[in-house]
Amino acid sequence: MTTTETGTPAAEGETAAPRPKGIGVLGWLRWTWRTLTSMRTALILLFLLAVGAIPGSVLPQNVVSVDEVNTYFREHPDLAPWLDRFALFDVFSSPWYAAIYLLLFVSLAGCVLPRAVAHARALRARPVRTPRNLDRMPYAARFTTDASPETALEQARRILRGYRVERYGDSLSSETGYLREAGNVLFHLALLGLLAALAAGAFFGYRGNMLIVEGDGFANTLPSYDAIYPGHWTDTDDLQPFTLRLDDFEATFIEEGGLRGQASSYVADMTYRESPDAEEGRHRLEVNHPLTVDGVQLYLLGHGYAPEFVVRDADGEVVFDQAVPFLFRETATFTSDGVLKVPDTGGEQLGFVGVFLPTAQETADGEMVSTFPGARNPRVTLEGYRGDLGLLDPQSVYQLRTEGMEELGSSPVMEVGDTWELPDGAGSVTFTGVREYVSLQTNRDGARPFALGSAVAAVGGLLITLFVRPRRVWVRATKGEDGRTTVELAGLGKTEVAGDNAEFHELTTRLADRLRQGSDSADRHDRPSDPVDERSER
Repeated sequence: MTTTETGTPAAEGETAAPRPKGIGVLGWLRWTWRTLTSMRTALILLFLLAVGAIPGSVLPQNVVSVDEVNTYFREHPDLAPWLDRFALFDVFSSPWYAAIYLLLFVSLAGCVLPRAVAHARALRARPVRTPRNLDRMPYAARFTTDASPETALEQARRILRGYRVERYGDSLSSETGYLREAGNVLFHLALLGLLAALAAGAFFGYRGNMLIVEGDGFANTLPSYDAIYPGHWTDTDDLQPFTLRLDDFEATFIEEGGLRGQASSYVADMTYRESPDAEEGRHRLEVNHPLTVDGVQLYLLGHGYAPEFVVRDADGEVVFDQAVPFLFRETATFTSDGVLKVPDTGGEQLGFVGVFLPTAQETADGEMVSTFPGARNPRVTLEGYRGDLGLLDPQSVYQLRTEGMEELGSSPVMEVGDTWELPDGAGSVTFTGVREYVSLQTNRDGARPFALGSAVAAVGGLLITLFVRPRRVWVRATKGEDGRTTVELAGLGKTEVAGDNAEFHELTTRLADRLRQGSDSADRHDRPSDPVDERSER
């Protein structure tokens, strides 16, 4: 005995109905493609892309400033590792952000390109045929004239200048404003081009961060960067061969009021060469005033202090003499932390952890703090260590590994010119001065002009969409039983609100006036009757 689909027994000799088949693999693929390329999906992905960019605006990013990321790790030791697991310090190069970006690109391409092809065909198509009942349009008017139907249609064609006109029997069908949809398509194509340009810049360009102390130089080579983020197809062995030097840096701070201590200006005087054989050029680098060298933009990101130290060994020989960049804890006072590593002492290696106070002042509790970000009364304190610095293992220049090292104690508060004699005859450290440094970012993006062009095209397409109004006008002229010609005119505005038919009424009035002026009738009482709006608001 067989059973039916509902589970009831089938009659003897009756064949059970076949079970319906699924849509299959091709059906699921077709459904997935249609869902992905729908405008709703594109809007959702665009929204997700904007939401995904929020952490990149709120949290410090490695591509912008590694120092700020390190500071965030020090201030939030429990939260920062979790954020780093989700690549929230490298949002714009993270896999999840790239996935949203790629899906959005595919969605827009699948949505916009067929739409652009369909609109290109529509631009070459003839206007739609004249409707049978023109009085059903939002605007409809009728009047009579002694002019022949051919004359009426010829005059109608003349007043419809700027319209695309097509003759259908005893009527004309015309339309204008069809470029509004072209503006819409242009906007979406430009958005697609903008995404492609940004992707090309990420693949073929690079970003890099470096720190330069006053008086020092920089050569655009891979080892010279503190951090570099090349594109997947960037040849890092063939970077632009420019060099530059930081001649002077000056930071100005607000002196009084509630904003005291905030920076009012940063100015860096730079000397650069586009190539070893090129002439030397000068540039004053400021915030939002980058330096462009051989297609590479250099931006001023921040600044800090680099105290200068001279370290001598037990025999009095100088084993270290240079400025050491210190990273500031916060910008209100620029209290900064830094590390000195002295590997070449002839004996055990030396390491120091220091705190720099630009404007030192003693509190009522006897603690030394900085009260202003400018270097008005610079002081520094050091903690010394002796042993193996562990330089054979990768490590940050701003961190000192003290495991396996012997502590030498803390220095007194040192001002410029003071010397700290290390215990056990290990040598001495002299605080000799203070220089400033700047942190710069290089940005090479060859697709920048294409991105700009796409942005301009997107704005142009948006303006066309906003200000071009698509409209259709139909004119029919037929001979009446009394021998006079009945002229019907109807209008349809796709974007106007109900009742906004002033333009159509003006066309009707102009057509009636033309036919009146061109009438050859000697009897002035037989002139065309005034147009009657049969349906001016619908």
